[in-house]
Amino acid sequence: MFNKRVKIKELLSQEPQEQEVTVMGWVRTFRNNQFIALNDGSTNNNLQVVLELGKFDEETLKRITTSASLKITGTVIPSLGKGQKLEVKASTLEILGDSDAEKYPLQPKKHSLEFLREIAHLRFRTNTFGSVFRLRHALAFAVHKFYNEKGFVYLHTPIVTASDAEGAGEMFRVTTLPFDNPPRNEDGTVNFKEDFFGRSSNLTVSGQLEGELGATAFGEIYTFGPTFRAENSNTARHLAEFWMIEPEMAFCDLEDNMNLAEEFIKYIIRYAMENNREDLEFLAQRLADEEKQLPQDKRSELGLIEKLEFVLNNDFERITYTEAIDILLQSPAYKKKKFQYDVKWGIDMQSEHERYLVEKHFKKPVIVTNYPAAIKAFYMRQDDGCEPGKETVAAMDILAPGIGEIVGGSQREERMDKLMKRMEEMHVPAEELWWYLDTRRFGTVPHAGFGLGFERMVQFVTGMGNIRDVIAFPRTPKNCEF
Repeated sequence: MFNKRVKIKELLSQEPQEQEVTVMGWVRTFRNNQFIALNDGSTNNNLQVVLELGKFDEETLKRITTSASLKITGTVIPSLGKGQKLEVKASTLEILGDSDAEKYPLQPKKHSLEFLREIAHLRFRTNTFGSVFRLRHALAFAVHKFYNEKGFVYLHTPIVTASDAEGAGEMFRVTTLPFDNPPRNEDGTVNFKEDFFGRSSNLTVSGQLEGELGATAFGEIYTFGPTFRAENSNTARHLAEFWMIEPEMAFCDLEDNMNLAEEFIKYIIRYAMENNREDLEFLAQRLADEEKQLPQDKRSELGLIEKLEFVLNNDFERITYTEAIDILLQSPAYKKKKFQYDVKWGIDMQSEHERYLVEKHFKKPVIVTNYPAAIKAFYMRQDDGCEPGKETVAAMDILAPGIGEIVGGSQREERMDKLMKRMEEMHVPAEELWWYLDTRRFGTVPHAGFGLGFERMVQFVTGMGNIRDVIAFPRTPKNCEF
């Protein structure tokens, strides 16, 4: 029976008492026709299985190749070798699946991350990606644990939608109309009334607007699901398909929003550190080895685990957008013209500006608030008492070392008159969002929320430099493999 097997992680935590066990996994290495390093994905640590010389026939031994899958029953005994306290002396061995060693692309050596992206269907079998994806699981579990403990309702918002929450227009269209000859109106435009949903529809860029509907009934909700941006960004920070966590809270202002976001980030990091220490230590060592190749001034001041502990043990710095711009204008980097993009009040800060603030100036996560209204979405609450031409909104971004923006959020505009005026200015059609505006018609309340890009969070915790290495099958421009 397969369910009688013991996972290698569990077995390695036991004491060797000559107990009989059944283990199953994939061969990492096989040497001297005697020693098998077996791994089943529960941990990066391999179990040493010892084959008694002469006990198994030559034909079977030839089939024990890298990545062949085995079922082994044997006795747990103390290990004489270094690095493990126990090993399994095999009494029976069954090959569940052969692996052609000549064709198997993962050899027992170091492979580049670029090469592993080309074989993303197999890269989970490496130690690096084993650790990354066990940590991704732990962080996802911690997300649900955090909000469940706080009494939030988990809301599944639609993946197919007719609204553009961000107003950016960078969306993937969903249609069943024929591409070569779609039905057209008299003016030549596509007649979407004949499409599946009877109107133009897209993959969602955010569950926020629907989340607000839930928050104004349940008080506090969160979403956690895939979102899509048809943005032609071929960078180490962008994906076309990524996961977002979006809490939305009624009776909540900008300060409440910041407090929740900071508590949330610290909670899920702490969970990973308490439950996946082994994987974090492996990735910390990997990062340290990688940074040895860099010049001294490019290396991180803190190791991965030290960085995470620093985040847990310090309050996030909180500054306004105006203060952030002043810091950048006074910075040596600006004065020496080291920024690629210009700095002045009103700009949408670029990654280089954000990273300067967190990595060079404050050296810790920073929450920037009260951004110019002109560069923010229509639903953000307008600040009172602004001077003409310098209108700001109650927005907040959390910037993290090594990545830049990791959270974006705001207090929402609950005042109907101001929201309608803003939608008109930004050419957001009120008639299409009648359902959204009903939340302001029927018992409006101050409310706020934010979105956390899950892959960027996983990047931050694992120390991986490229966002494509923290999602199983990355979707990027010109790439939809697997």
